[in-house]
Amino acid sequence: MRPSFRLHHCTAIITGASSGLGAEFARQLAPHADGLVLTARRADALERVKDEVQSLNPDLKVILCACDIASDAGRAQLLEVTTALEPFPNLLINNAGAGDYGTFATSDEARTRGQIDLNITALVMLTHALLPRLQRGAGTPAGVLNVSSLAAMLPMPGLAVYAATKSFVTSFSEALRVELSDANVVVTAVCPGPTPTNFGRNARRPDGTDTDRSGQGLIRVRPQTVVRQALDALSQGRACVHPGVSVTLASVLFRLMPRRMMRLLIEKRFRAGSRERAPI
Repeated sequence: MRPSFRLHHCTAIITGASSGLGAEFARQLAPHADGLVLTARRADALERVKDEVQSLNPDLKVILCACDIASDAGRAQLLEVTTALEPFPNLLINNAGAGDYGTFATSDEARTRGQIDLNITALVMLTHALLPRLQRGAGTPAGVLNVSSLAAMLPMPGLAVYAATKSFVTSFSEALRVELSDANVVVTAVCPGPTPTNFGRNARRPDGTDTDRSGQGLIRVRPQTVVRQALDALSQGRACVHPGVSVTLASVLFRLMPRRMMRLLIEKRFRAGSRERAPI
C-alpha cells in the first residue's frame, strides 16, 4: 500500500511563493503546518504573503528567502537557509515556473534559457539537494509535490518550450515516485489547466506577443481549487492529479486521442491563430 502524506504539523518549502499558486499553497497549508519556508525573487511580495499566513495561524513559523532559484547562487542561498532549520522540513513544493508566449524561432535566447533553468534545472537540483534531508519516520512519510501542467500532455506551438519542460516535470515525477517507493517519500505531480494567476501576464513578450488562448475559459480552474486538489492528492498518495472536472476530462481526451489526429488539430489551430495575428 502506498504511503500518504500528513499535512497536519508539516513543515514545507514552497518555491514561487510570492503570488499565484505558490501563495495559495502557503494559505491552505497555514492552518495545518508548523512551519513554512517561502522563496521567490520579490522580497516585498514574500513579506505580504508572510503577514497573510501568520494572520491565519499566529503560531506558524515562517522563514523567507528572497532569491532566484534558477541560478546556482540562488539555490545555494535557499539551501543555506533550510540547512539551519531544526527540525528540517518534510515537504518540498516545486511550484516556481515560467512560460514564453510566441514561436521558438522568434524567442529571446536568455528568456528561453531562463525557462529551462527554472522549470527543469531548479526543480531537479533542489529536489536532489533536499531529498536526503527531508524528515520522515516510520508512519510519517516525507513529500515532494511538483507543479506540472495539462500542457505536458501535448505539443503546444506558441508555447513550445514551456510545454516541453512540463512534460519533463511529469515524467520525472513519475520516475522519482517509483524510485522512492520504499524510501517513505510520497511524490505527486499536479497538472493544472489554465488558471487565473500572473503566469499569462509574465509569459507575454515585451512587444505584447501573445499566444492563441481561445477556448481556455471552458477549462479554467481557480487557484484555490488547484491547490486544494493537489494537497488532497498528496495526502492520498496519488501519483498525478488534473484539478477540476473539465481538466480531468481534457486529460483523458488527450490521452486517448490518436497522435496523428492530435497533430492535425494542433496544426490547424496554430495556423488559424497565426493568420489572425498576422500584421495587416
